[in-house]
Amino acid sequence: MSTKTTTKTSHYHQQKARRAKFLEDWRANHRTIIRSEDVKLAETARGMRTGVYMGEDGDNPTRSIDALVHEVDRGKVTTIHRHSWDVMVFGVGGDGWLEIDGERVRVAPGDSAHIPAWAWHRSGNDNDATFRYLTFSSEPLLATMGMSILDDRGHEPVENLPGRPEFSAPDAEGDDAYARRLRRLGKEQQKRRSGRLHTDWDELEMLNTPRGTRTTFLLDRAIGYQASGITMAMFEIGQGRQQSMHRHAGEAWLYVVEGEGHSYLGTEPEGGENHPWKKGDLIVVDHFLWHQHFNDSQENTARVVRIHMFDSLLETMRALMDPRVLFEEPPEHIRDAQAGDVNTVVWPELDRPTWP
Repeated sequence: MSTKTTTKTSHYHQQKARRAKFLEDWRANHRTIIRSEDVKLAETARGMRTGVYMGEDGDNPTRSIDALVHEVDRGKVTTIHRHSWDVMVFGVGGDGWLEIDGERVRVAPGDSAHIPAWAWHRSGNDNDATFRYLTFSSEPLLATMGMSILDDRGHEPVENLPGRPEFSAPDAEGDDAYARRLRRLGKEQQKRRSGRLHTDWDELEMLNTPRGTRTTFLLDRAIGYQASGITMAMFEIGQGRQQSMHRHAGEAWLYVVEGEGHSYLGTEPEGGENHPWKKGDLIVVDHFLWHQHFNDSQENTARVVRIHMFDSLLETMRALMDPRVLFEEPPEHIRDAQAGDVNTVVWPELDRPTWP
């Protein structure tokens, strides 16, 4: 008995319609500035309040990273859970803690932390002020591959919880393909499970850049983290100054820690739109848009935390799209004219951020 599998429509027409609908739906959900006052927090079963800046669970779908905000009241401890994606954390207000596989790290405003994939974690607040923090995770990317898995165990004691998924030690003998894979994946897991977990605000050192700002890494492999490829840094724009213009592949999100200003976004260096922002807002820079960020205050600097998509995805895109350039900025003389002399900026002391 023979059977035939048919869609009644050709492969060509099926794929063309699917691609057109995907882009139509994606563009319909595009955002540029997410206002802090538009992010509504709601009580959750975990014992905290959560709101969504960007993410499918807040009706703002993304493809690689999401952005959520959480609040934990005094005396509260959330349920403990784990998931197949990793998370970057940035403290905004109050003073609380994260427990990651039984290890507690303090998170005050300006501190950052990394929650590895499959690590059991929860948060708590032993202080008077509400503990408020942001998370940026790789869940949307895992979801595209059907690999987003979440396991919540309520308030189960840590000692009763299973460990992270086991893996074979990288000591297999032989030169065949399977032995090589065992060694390669075993070494990779050993490396990823030995990464740094926490960055204290007081440890940060800001350095001047040719783009008119001073910057520092918050979470990145350059400072000992073993994340999935998301990177988080902070840059500061001088009083009445601006960052030079550039564009790159992949979405980038910028959370405004302090200050007010506006961002130019456009498909060309001229003719785009300016979008105002303030403290607590999230700036969404879409794929390959020319963009430039301006500090509108003549008295105060502006500080912005920048979260960029995956190094791993960018490396793949470089290989797939070569010889196309995936990062572009004007020639140095134009860049320097836009940025100005960063050495003339009088930078303030790096005080911890506050909320509100």
